[in-house]
Amino acid sequence: QVQVEESGGGLVQAGGSLKLSCTSSDFEEYALGWFRQAPGKQREGIACINWRGDITTYVDSVKGRFTISTDNAKHSLYLQMEGLKPEDTARYYCGAPLHRNCRDYETYFSTWGQGTQVTVSS
Repeated sequence: QVQVEESGGGLVQAGGSLKLSCTSSDFEEYALGWFRQAPGKQREGIACINWRGDITTYVDSVKGRFTISTDNAKHSLYLQMEGLKPEDTARYYCGAPLHRNCRDYETYFSTWGQGTQVTVSS
């Protein structure tokens, strides 16, 4: 099990911003992603980045508002979230696609840690 430290969640008004961080010394050289689980819904992948950090992909619901990035020197993964909406309310987790690249990351993945809660008020 990969040990991670996730942070950055909180309560924000609609239209606001948050930046999530995930730090681990256990990251290996494959794709990483951010995943979220809203109350009563399945956990889903929302953003993925390859190990070099030059290819990113997003689900339509966050495209243009969220930015995933990495800092390999700091063993960190980030998710900058702008223009937050109430429907973004969820617990957010960092993790990795099972295929080790971003193929099918939305569905096939593993997550680490307890996640960080993001709540967006209207």
